[in-house]
Amino acid sequence: MKSTLPYIVALSLVLTLTSCFDKNKPNFQYMPNMYESVGYETYQESDLFPQGTAAMLPADNTIPRGWMPYEFDNTIEGKEGARAQESPLSADQAAENLSKGKELYDVYCAICHGAKGDGQGHLVKREKILGVPSYADQGRNITVGSTYHTIYYGLNSMGSYAAQLSSEEEIWQISEYVMKLKTDLTK
Repeated sequence: MKSTLPYIVALSLVLTLTSCFDKNKPNFQYMPNMYESVGYETYQESDLFPQGTAAMLPADNTIPRGWMPYEFDNTIEGKEGARAQESPLSADQAAENLSKGKELYDVYCAICHGAKGDGQGHLVKREKILGVPSYADQGRNITVGSTYHTIYYGLNSMGSYAAQLSSEEEIWQISEYVMKLKTDLTK
């Protein structure tokens, strides 16, 4: 009997441990934040450090947390607010801005939206992307401000192009060129 007691204790211990085992979820997480991390938005304020500490001061030539580089949020309300926004580009250089805007549009936008803005770009014709509307569609209320907002944040299946373009000026140049295409299509 004494020789079987250790086997019985070991068997009951194994049965107890395996009864708590769940294949879909690990039993113990030693560092749960590594498995289930918190997703932070870019430029989001953080409560990690108390106000007034040295850790809250941004490093030189960096963007402080909480400061938004674009005044309108990535929401429907933000897009409606951006709709009334006017281009800050100089009217004296309109021809130069449209020329640069066309050049950038041909590189980044025409592949889907088409060279004329009719929604018949190369990828649409090859049926790689579907549902790209024309700038001249009657139901679309496109303004230079809403175009800037769409390029900055993206819309529906179109992602943001803010990272591909090197400055706000380039986004405004493309936005102005899109407005030219819209007027050309509606004539």
